[in-house]
Amino acid sequence: MITRPEMEIGRYHWMYRSSRPHRYHHVPALRGNVSPLGIQGCFECCIKCLGGVPYASLVATILCFSGVALFCGCGHVALTGTVSILEQHFSTTASDHALLSEVIQLMQYVIYGIASFFFLYGIILLAEGFYTTSAVKELHGEFKTTACGRCISGMFVFLTYVLGVAWLGVFGFSAVPVFMFYNIWSTCEVIKSLQINMTVPGDQICVDIRQYGIIPWNAVPGKACGPILENICNTNEFYMSYHLFIVACAGAGATVIALLIYMMATTYNYAVLKFKSREDCCTKF
Repeated sequence: MITRPEMEIGRYHWMYRSSRPHRYHHVPALRGNVSPLGIQGCFECCIKCLGGVPYASLVATILCFSGVALFCGCGHVALTGTVSILEQHFSTTASDHALLSEVIQLMQYVIYGIASFFFLYGIILLAEGFYTTSAVKELHGEFKTTACGRCISGMFVFLTYVLGVAWLGVFGFSAVPVFMFYNIWSTCEVIKSLQINMTVPGDQICVDIRQYGIIPWNAVPGKACGPILENICNTNEFYMSYHLFIVACAGAGATVIALLIYMMATTYNYAVLKFKSREDCCTKF
């Protein structure tokens, strides 16, 4: 005969299949920004990566690439159009402008070199900005830098300052053809206004290219007057060359601004690297 306690024990085994007590395993507490699977969250990774982006160097690189592209591309085409205008209207003898043609051809080759150099230099400065930003913000552990790294950063600071001063000269030089073409264009506008008002004949108004020093004084004809000058202003070569020189000058100005941003970014990064490399940086701020 089965007693009541034995029935209760049998019912307990039937419901729970085992009489052994449950065992609870200890789950370690989460540390930092680690997910339960031990993998860092996507949002935290994105924030960390965005924190290491050198935004100043990135903006300067985009501006530098745009400015150099405008200066080199527009300047090359504008120089070709300028030679064509001189040969057709101001210097019909090839020997008179032979030196100018050689100088312009040399400048076009220099433009190729400038475009290649700044494409490479902009990428190097952007990479150096990533390196110094990561080191300064200590994104990959504690602060670590070497004397070689600080020396390279200092070299980029010096080179960027030199290039900034040089591009100020390029920007000023690129404004010279804009000034020349503007004078020719404004003279053509004066001739048009005189023809409308019928006050003074336009044949007495001339533009002498020889006074700018780009062709010798014995060049023939060397100047254009009245309707001939007006026809020059109406040609597509004059119109395109004038506006391309303006865009090239604007590109040179954008490159100067980009180099100024590079100067500030590289100088700041170098100063912070130099400061944090000192062992007593925390006591002598």
